[in-house]
Parts: sequence; structure tokens; C-alpha cells
Amino acid sequence: MADRSGGTVAFMLRALRYRNYRLFFGGQVISLAGTWITTTATSWLVYRLTGSAVLLGVVGFAGQFPAFVMGPFAGIVVDRWDRHRLLVVTQTLSMLQSFALAVLTLTGHITVEAIVLLSVVQGLVNAFDMPGRQAFLITMIDNKEDLGNAIALNSSMVNAARLVGPTIAGLVIAVANEGWCFLIDGVSYVAVIAALLRMRISAAASVPGVRRNAWHQFNEGWRYALGFRPIRSTILLLALVSLVGVPYSVLMPVFATSVFHGGPNTLGFLMTASGCGALAGALWLAQRKSVIGLGRIIPSATALFGAGLVAFSFSSMMWIAVPCLVVAGFGFMVQMASSNTVIQTVVDDEMRGRVMSFYMMAFLGTAPFGSLMAGWMSSRIGAPDTLRLGGLCCAAGAIWFFTELPEIRAAVRPIYVRMGILPEVAAGLGNAAASTVPPEIQ
Repeated sequence: MADRSGGTVAFMLRALRYRNYRLFFGGQVISLAGTWITTTATSWLVYRLTGSAVLLGVVGFAGQFPAFVMGPFAGIVVDRWDRHRLLVVTQTLSMLQSFALAVLTLTGHITVEAIVLLSVVQGLVNAFDMPGRQAFLITMIDNKEDLGNAIALNSSMVNAARLVGPTIAGLVIAVANEGWCFLIDGVSYVAVIAALLRMRISAAASVPGVRRNAWHQFNEGWRYALGFRPIRSTILLLALVSLVGVPYSVLMPVFATSVFHGGPNTLGFLMTASGCGALAGALWLAQRKSVIGLGRIIPSATALFGAGLVAFSFSSMMWIAVPCLVVAGFGFMVQMASSNTVIQTVVDDEMRGRVMSFYMMAFLGTAPFGSLMAGWMSSRIGAPDTLRLGGLCCAAGAIWFFTELPEIRAAVRPIYVRMGILPEVAAGLGNAAASTVPPEIQ
């Protein structure tokens, strides 16, 4: 095992020493590349068929709104069912959805209505898949100190796929059509399904605790998430960023064609630039030794994301736009992954599925409203002004979170002490140390 005090590559990859996590990581790398291929191809297909920024927002809404509606119910399911089997089912359904898109597109029967319907289906699957995947992660990592590293590597995996996927999509669309992108995505799901089936998971590890009345479990999870300030504030900031900032990706086809006067290759290049920044952010988080310090990083990264969006909104040349998207991608990934790490660290195990469903509601559930709003505003004030306003709102959210930090630190401190994350306090090194907040967690 790598020296935990070092900054070596082995230390950055320490979560991969767990067999189940290695399988999960390998399968997801392939599958997520396919997902990004489909995401890029869908945006381009809708814009090619309609030329409408509003309909881009509608399709984004259709794919993400189910996560908002079904989030609470999905969390209860995740906390009651075998998470391993749940993921096998959701990944299989996602594969079938991609094949359906491929068949309709390749046979010339694809319509915007069909895209919206299949996006809703995928959104329903994601409502259960995303919190299930987040809650299942803890069963693959024996040492909780490595949880943050596993989450950071997950983010690296997502953004490595984000680098490759849009580029492949742009090339495939240029030489063929979007249907082949959907077909590639469908085949990619075979890798993750095979990886899940090869895992060795004990029933006790994959199946949560005692099943109680579903309504009682919902109320219990809701009160817990809203009543615990670190979780509540982190989720609220993520919801704001997802509402006003994340929909920038929906507007990328508009920028690629109307601002930069390009085609599908330009769209792939813009999305790849954002992915480069996000991958850099994930790798930066992977080399961190502890969750300590993430409280301050969350609002700092949010402000960086907002600044990147504002700067991009003013750009009219690619050589300016690309660095701005790299900065925005870095800021968003660090904010999102840091929020995930803090929540996964402090949440009670029996509440994990429900809390992660609220996390996914904030991350995916508010984004559809943002997509609709971004599409509507873009048709009236233009994509640059829409993006600029969203970036400024992200910066305002970062300022608010900074004001919450003293109360958040006070609430998480006893948890960090109990877990041994603050070992000098856990060992009882004096009343003075126990009554103040050490600077390293600021």
C-alpha cells in the first residue's frame, strides 16, 4: 500500500486496491464515455432538427426532471433494497434506452417527441441509479479514510469520459450521424453490467438495515437532511449551482453555431475543454489526504465556476473561450465532488440512501428547471447574457456559503473527532484544543 503521507501516484490511486472498486471503476470508464457520446449527440440532434434553444431546454428538462419528482421515493428504495441488484437493473434499462434511440435514428424515424419521451425514461432510471450508485460506493471501500479518494477517482473517471466522449461524438456525427453515437453508448453498458456481475458483495453489505414504514422513512430522512446544517447548506448551494450554472452545457450548441460559427466538431471541442478542467479538478482532489479543509474549498470552487462562466460569456474567439471553460469545469467539479465527499463522510449509514437521493435531487433535480429557464432566457436576451447572469448567481451563492462556515465547522467537528479524522483532539490533547476550531478545517 502507498504511503498515506506521500503525494505519489500510488497514493492518489489508493482506492483501486479494493477489488470491487477496481471492477466498478473499469466498467464505468467505458460506460460513461458512451454516456457523454449520447449527451453530445442528443444536443446536436435536437438543435439540427429544430434550430431551437427552447427545445434544447425542453429536452434537458425531460431528462432531469424525474430525478426531482422521484428523488424522495428513490432514496427510500435505495435504503430498503439490495443496492447491487438495483444497479444491475438500472444499467440494463439504460442500455435498452440507448439502443432504442439508435434504432429510431438509424432508421430515420427519430422525432423530437421521441427524444423527449426517451429522455424521460432515462431520467426515471437515473432517479434510482444515481443515489443507488452513491450509496453503493461505501460497500466497496473498507477503510472510510479512502472514501474521499474513491469519490475523487469517480469524478476523475466521469471527466476522463467527458474528455473522450464529446470528441468521439463530434467525429462520428461528422462522418455518419447521431444514431451511431447512440449505438456505441448502448454497447458500452455491457462493460459496467459485466463488472457488477463479477463483484463479490455480501448480502449484509449491499442490503440496508431494518425496513420500516416507507412514509416514516421519508419523514425521518427529510428531517435529518434539513435539520443538520452541514448537509442542508451543502445541498442548497449545490441546488443553486445546478439551477443557474450547470445549464450552460445546454446552451453549448448555440455558442458553437451562432457565436463561434462552427459545427459538431466545435461543439465537441467546447465540451472537451470543460471536461479538461473538470478532470484536472478531480485529480487535484484525489491527491488530498483528508476531508479536512473541504468546507472552505466548496464556496471557493463555486466562485471560480461562476467566474469562468462570466468570462466565457464575454468571449467571441475560441482561444479565449477554451481557457474560460477549463476554469469553469475545474470549479464545478471541485465544488460538486467536495460536497459529495463531505456529505458521504458525515451522514449516518442508515440515512445514506435517502440523503444521497436529496443530494441527487439538488444536483440533477433542479437542473431541468435551469435548462428550461436557460432555453427561454436565451431566446429572449441571448445565450451570452443568460450565461453571464448564471455565473453571477453562482458567485452570490459562494458568498452566502462562506457566511455559513462557522456553524458548519461547529457541527461537523464532533463527527470528525469520533471518526478519528482529528486525531489530536480524539486523543484528548487538552481542553483548549477541544474548545476551539483548529485552522486546518477552516
